[in-house]
Amino acid sequence: MVLKNLNDLNRLVQGGSRKKLVLAAAQDEHSLGAVIRAWKENIIEPILIGDKVGIQNICDSNNYDISGLVVIHEPNPEKSVELAVKMTSSKQADILMKGKIGSSSLLKCVLNKEWGLRTGHLLSHFALFEVETYHKVIAVTDVAMNIAPNLQEKIAIVNNSVQCLNRLGYVMPKVAVLGAVEMVNENMEATLHAALLSKMNQRDQIKNCIIDGPLAFDNAISLESAQHKGIRSEVAGDTDLLLMPDIEVGNVLYKSLVFFAKAKVAAIILGALVPIVLTSRSDSEQAKFDSILLAAAASR
Repeated sequence: MVLKNLNDLNRLVQGGSRKKLVLAAAQDEHSLGAVIRAWKENIIEPILIGDKVGIQNICDSNNYDISGLVVIHEPNPEKSVELAVKMTSSKQADILMKGKIGSSSLLKCVLNKEWGLRTGHLLSHFALFEVETYHKVIAVTDVAMNIAPNLQEKIAIVNNSVQCLNRLGYVMPKVAVLGAVEMVNENMEATLHAALLSKMNQRDQIKNCIIDGPLAFDNAISLESAQHKGIRSEVAGDTDLLLMPDIEVGNVLYKSLVFFAKAKVAAIILGALVPIVLTSRSDSEQAKFDSILLAAAASR
């Protein structure tokens, strides 16, 4: 199965058991709106932790009825995150979501050695984009967690993303390892990493996907561009996952797709005990709803 748009995530979650989602520092309008919509559509069973007055004020302003939901009053954002993480680590919830608190505060609790959500795997950011000019949904990693990943970290990032795509129904997702050029250049570390990842994939050291690289962005997403340059590749022009060289390239691409290309996006953190919905403060309510859908589908 290949996702053509983000609405296809609905098909993956409908009819299954509702996932329990805990929203930390729930007094955030867009996050709360997305959670309530997902609840009404029978995707999740929410637990709201935060300032009850702030939560109720948002609900009153938007005519949300949350009388059937569990709401835990904890006005201190840091303590609400700690409680949310502890509930998740004790398997009282299937998905963790960030509300009105900084990402660093949430991740500090997630990485707590005593009661956090560590699994021994690297945490990485995974985003799905619906772009009008591309023939299917395309995934991008990592744009928000790992600053300048080395080879071993890129292997972990690929494995996290491929496992997620496998759970979404992709049997052998096509992974393009990006560089500024499509040729190996010993002075450009990203191209060396790309060549090693490709060869490791050919030798079954990285499984359940097809990896090619280095590929420049145009070759990865345009078959015409790849053919023009004489590139023979199963991945070029039909990429499912773009692996970024570093966080700066990834962050610029992410925001360019959203703000210039008007792409729809869903994003989660992988590698923890459960999927984490860790959206940006600038993300829309729709993006947060789609991220909940992605988290629910990824936790199947």
